[in-house]
Amino acid sequence: MSPFVVKAIQLLMSLSLLIVLHELGHFIPARVFKTRVEKFFLFFDVKFALFKKKIGETTYGIGWLPLGGYVKISGMIDESMDKEQMLQPPQPWEFRSKPAWQRLIIMLGGVTVNLILGFLIYMMILFVWGKYTLASEELPLGMEPSPVVSQLGFEVGDQILTVDGKELENVMEINKYFLLRDVSEVTLRRENGTKTTLSIPEDIGSQMFESGEMFPFTPVVPAVLDSIIPNSPASLAGLQSDDKILNLNGTPISNWTDFKNSMTETSRTLQLVYERNRSIDTLSLTTSEDGTMGVYPKSNVSFKLETLTLSESIVEGFDYGYWTLRDYVAQFKYIFTSKGASQLGGFGAIGNMFPSQWNWKGFWSSTALISIILAFMNILPIPALDGGHVMFLFYEIVTGRKPNDKFMEYAQMFGFFLLLALVLYANGNDLFRAFFS
Repeated sequence: MSPFVVKAIQLLMSLSLLIVLHELGHFIPARVFKTRVEKFFLFFDVKFALFKKKIGETTYGIGWLPLGGYVKISGMIDESMDKEQMLQPPQPWEFRSKPAWQRLIIMLGGVTVNLILGFLIYMMILFVWGKYTLASEELPLGMEPSPVVSQLGFEVGDQILTVDGKELENVMEINKYFLLRDVSEVTLRRENGTKTTLSIPEDIGSQMFESGEMFPFTPVVPAVLDSIIPNSPASLAGLQSDDKILNLNGTPISNWTDFKNSMTETSRTLQLVYERNRSIDTLSLTTSEDGTMGVYPKSNVSFKLETLTLSESIVEGFDYGYWTLRDYVAQFKYIFTSKGASQLGGFGAIGNMFPSQWNWKGFWSSTALISIILAFMNILPIPALDGGHVMFLFYEIVTGRKPNDKFMEYAQMFGFFLLLALVLYANGNDLFRAFFS
């Protein structure tokens, strides 16, 4: 089965689960408050439905357009734009006849379910699969900083000790801290063993985003070859996996960063000193026209797997869910930049979040993230989203007056066309990247 099909199946399964549970979040409190629900649909049934069956007062079905789902609640101005119903006298089973606090609970139900579901899935993942940690001392060669963070004083070989006084369980998360969180200072140990503390500017995240440096720190790895591209200059010269580069054109090499830097400073003709099976040898080769020799380094990064008890999984799953939501809200600001808008993605981008080979942990991790994203996106105060309805309900609660139906109709139409434009733009970005990137 092709990677595309595997991702598509996972995307369809994930969205189906999340949509049904989201709509149940509206359906259940509506029924608790004796509000009539006319329709409950997975996907949109524009013109026709793939399946539908009426049970009691509600028609349940599956539409053909997989852009979401909906519940049609009697007496409510929603995406159905049922104006005729709204012209009739209010009935006791209708949404508009219920107290504002009940309507508010009904509208917040979907977002609440998505948020809780995301947290529960993270708890389950940690309990079933545990968590991976990477202490700073597990990277004996330290980190290699990107150009942007090098300007702050970071050097090749630095070992990250603390971020704002806190040790990181996974030192690679420093990249996430710099991009999405407020970091004031980093304490590190230099190659010579001295400790120092560097101050971090408030706009470091924006600097990284604009420069395209999503990973400002990468582990420094030894200059040991992992794989050789067939028929490359290195392969034709006789280099093999596990060979360790000791010297390049007279320059001593102690790690892969030294090797990369030396490659950019030398001619196409290379004199290599390397170690193989505790024996040292030399060879000459000529790089390809782009200055490469066709080798990849062997990583020395070894994550540690920790198993968690149920209580630990609940606590850490909640913490992970909280920071996932907070990090997503933090990165939302980048969407309002020209570069961020160009990176906005639709269903293609969402599908690429899933693993290309079937993996339950990957599936559930992506599903949890999408659930939290849906919760946040749905609560935005945009008409046609749950957040738009909540906004107008708060207005009613504060002022004691309902917005008139005509205003609500226009607001709903504005929100619908705004969301449609965003969907078309995001999926257009996916198509552009697929064909031209």
